[in-house]
Amino acid sequence: MALLSVVVLPLLIVVAAGVYYIYNEVIHFMSQSIVRNKVVVITDAVSGLGTECAHLFHKGGARLILCGNTWDKLESLYDQLTNDSDPSQTFAPKLVILDFSDMDSMEDVVSEVVDCYGCVDVLICNSSMKLKAPVQSVSLEMGRNIMDINYFGPCTLAKGIIPTMISRRSGHIVLVNSIQGRLAVPFRSSYAASKHAVQAFFDCLRAEVKEYGIEVSTISHTFINASEPPPGEVPAPKTNAVAAFIRSQLVHGVRPSVLANEIMQTVNRKKKEVVLAHPIPRVALYLRSLFPSFLFAVLAAGAKDSVLNEQMQ
Repeated sequence: MALLSVVVLPLLIVVAAGVYYIYNEVIHFMSQSIVRNKVVVITDAVSGLGTECAHLFHKGGARLILCGNTWDKLESLYDQLTNDSDPSQTFAPKLVILDFSDMDSMEDVVSEVVDCYGCVDVLICNSSMKLKAPVQSVSLEMGRNIMDINYFGPCTLAKGIIPTMISRRSGHIVLVNSIQGRLAVPFRSSYAASKHAVQAFFDCLRAEVKEYGIEVSTISHTFINASEPPPGEVPAPKTNAVAAFIRSQLVHGVRPSVLANEIMQTVNRKKKEVVLAHPIPRVALYLRSLFPSFLFAVLAAGAKDSVLNEQMQ
């Protein structure tokens, strides 16, 4: 009997792993087939996540409209996509300059995006600006700039695209947000405020456009863990063990390729809300609702230690 268990158990594990692999491959194939011929807009397409999404959706046969604030980088991405693909199976991407910090240009940008194909099937709002600083050191100008890029920009673009979706009674808007749109941590005041605001906007939008057959999804993730630290991030100073552990878990990153696949799955399955985070951030979200005083105390202890550490340096 023991010998049988030794033989059967590894076999079952191998079979289960094989079934899981096949299942993931089938789901991945189905996801790509669903976006074929769809008009997909990706903002900040030249970022790490934007590039991963561009490759994934381009491979799936989507008609891409790639938006970014640097023409050279957009052209470089265009070359990557067209050189590595079969022209008979894919479409050459359209390129549009988009800078959310220039809100006066948004009306022209919306017109240019819509004119590319006359409609938009999927809008992926990916742009984001990060800032780590004490509240008192953030100027009004900097705060407004963050709100433009993280809140007003995506909202204005979505509002400009929605009429074309309503007229066709179909469409999908995906907001790539942050876990800090649901949970604020010290020294991210302006960033967290902008992420909370945009989360609320798209939650409201979801209910308002449901009757027109338009889906709205939000993806809340921890910071994108690329090969280099995210812009504006600096190593956290040493602090007490509990606060340090929770803070490190709250900002535990997700790989761009993993997040891009989650976006594809979200479009495929029409998920309303996705939280892509490790266990500790998820627990913190529950603590925020069930035991807020405990979470506030832990975050305050971490913030206090950070300030003291900086003063001693």
